Amino acid sequence: MAEKVEHIGKREIAWSYIGTAFMIGAGVILLPFILHKMPQETVGIWNIFQTITALVLLLDFGFRPTFARNISYIFSGVKNLQKEGVAHTTADAEVNYSLLKGTIVAMRRFYRWIAISVFAILVTAGTAYFWYILQKYSGDRQDAMIAWILLIAINCYNLYTFYYDALLTGKGYVKRIQQINIISQAVYIGLAIGLIYAGLGLIAIVCSQLLSTIIRRWMAYRTFFKPEMQALLEEVTPQDHKDILKAISPNAIKIGLTYLGAFLITRSAMLVGSAYLTLEQIASYGITIQVMDVLSRCSQVLYIAYTPRLAQCRAENDIPQLRRYYILCKATYIGIFLLGGVLWIFFGDWALRLIRSNTMFLATPMLLLALIAGFLESNHALSAGFIMADNRIPFFIPSLVSGAATFILLWVFLGPCHLGVWALILAPGIAQLAYQNWKWPSVVIKELWRK
Repeated sequence: MAEKVEHIGKREIAWSYIGTAFMIGAGVILLPFILHKMPQETVGIWNIFQTITALVLLLDFGFRPTFARNISYIFSGVKNLQKEGVAHTTADAEVNYSLLKGTIVAMRRFYRWIAISVFAILVTAGTAYFWYILQKYSGDRQDAMIAWILLIAINCYNLYTFYYDALLTGKGYVKRIQQINIISQAVYIGLAIGLIYAGLGLIAIVCSQLLSTIIRRWMAYRTFFKPEMQALLEEVTPQDHKDILKAISPNAIKIGLTYLGAFLITRSAMLVGSAYLTLEQIASYGITIQVMDVLSRCSQVLYIAYTPRLAQCRAENDIPQLRRYYILCKATYIGIFLLGGVLWIFFGDWALRLIRSNTMFLATPMLLLALIAGFLESNHALSAGFIMADNRIPFFIPSLVSGAATFILLWVFLGPCHLGVWALILAPGIAQLAYQNWKWPSVVIKELWRK
């Protein structure tokens, strides 16, 4: 029989840090070439591309993390999936391969329709929006449109094979996930640098992303569907995928609504701001947010690595172990984020000047405020992850309310108040501080230390 959730020990944690360091290092390697070789307007378009990609991933509507969590439950030995909460199991329970096969069928069919829907949206409404943005772009519009077409291809293929991520994450293939990321990123960086110097501009980046995505998905497929796994799945009849989707959908939709709120909070500033600010201002804000994302991701490496174990602990009702994970993940997060933030404030502009970048970070007062808001945002997101491990999503309505408040504040601050780039930082910061920044950390602490 195949193993259950993979063991996550020191080697897996070490690989998580190595993989994250490489991902960050790869970005550090590529960013100077982009900032040095591309005009500031083109960097602004590139940032809009990244925002649109993040928006497209919202159409997954929370199913990928829900699928991944339920895959962890299955490999922990649960015999059925529930709409809320977890059917408790024991450490020696057998894996229900009929349930696993039915879940895989459900994922494939779901993502097929999602990919078709994304293609229709991007070809119509997406292209109309991008054409509007191009009207104030003084660079090569033909190059930008070709890059846009390739971006559509990347997003559709990525979503069509999105369930590979859920399978690997749910099974606990922490080390292998990082190895795949390193290899695919190495291909991306090497090809992108060569094509940028060949003068392909935006096309260089999206072509490299497309090839990297194809390689990553192929390796993920080979990792999960090993001969022994395929043999086990072929021996069983899949459970009805419709029943599985009915069990998974309620919380998946709640997560999707939560992600929609999170997008409005963290990403709508780019889309709304592009209507009021210059592409140069959007470029500076964009690279600042990119580095913020990297810092946040780096500080949450330990939590991400332990995600399958959190689901397993919830299934086995192991509260003492969850407490230990929470303390360890939170302490690591705080230490890395604070250290990275201090280094960024003192050496960020120096690093950009060193590479002769055409685009700079936001001014120091803005950067400091953005760091505070980013710290609070990632802190409560980590706490929310511990709640979500129990298959409960109590934060979807507050997230939507905060997202709507952010969107409204953006229009007010950018329009009548004329706050410029300050609006992009203040709007989400105020909306989150009102409730979510303090609510979910307090909920997790009360829950884990009450039992």
